[in-house]
Amino acid sequence: MDDELRLERRDAAGLTDIRPQLLEVYAEVYADRLGEEFHSLARFDERLGWNTDVPGFAAVVGWCGGRPIGYAYGCTLQATTRWWNGLRTPVADGATEETGHRTFALSELMVTVTVRGTGIARRVHDELLRGRTEDRATLLVERDHPKVRALYEAWGYEPFGEVMPFPDAPLYDAMLLQLPTA
Repeated sequence: MDDELRLERRDAAGLTDIRPQLLEVYAEVYADRLGEEFHSLARFDERLGWNTDVPGFAAVVGWCGGRPIGYAYGCTLQATTRWWNGLRTPVADGATEETGHRTFALSELMVTVTVRGTGIARRVHDELLRGRTEDRATLLVERDHPKVRALYEAWGYEPFGEVMPFPDAPLYDAMLLQLPTA
């Protein structure tokens, strides 16, 4: 399947025509958790909408056989971001100060079950971060998923602290990756 993979970059406006397909991928990936309010399809769609409204939004969609099999998206953290709200771990002064140019927040990275373990998630991830001008990238990984956290660590991410971004959200580990300078 890997030789059929096509990676496609999209901006916020470019998601409009494929948004229903992206929601289908989400519903497939999170099928066992859609009954949880935080992981419901409606809440995910709402979070996706918030992200597309932020400057620096970008997405990469992986296609195989004419259908999306995974995607990643994020945006540049603005000075007014709430990304670090709910941070439970003490961090160095200035570590969470955002300028609108410092940090790219990887909000979602998912691939369907059929392509897990094939390296496609890494390819989608790397394409999303390719050419970014921010100093670093951040993501949140659920505390209850140590294998996923270990995967991100293997990709170069370092633990930053515990975050509960919303009152009904699971506990997450925030992670940081230093991006290459241009």
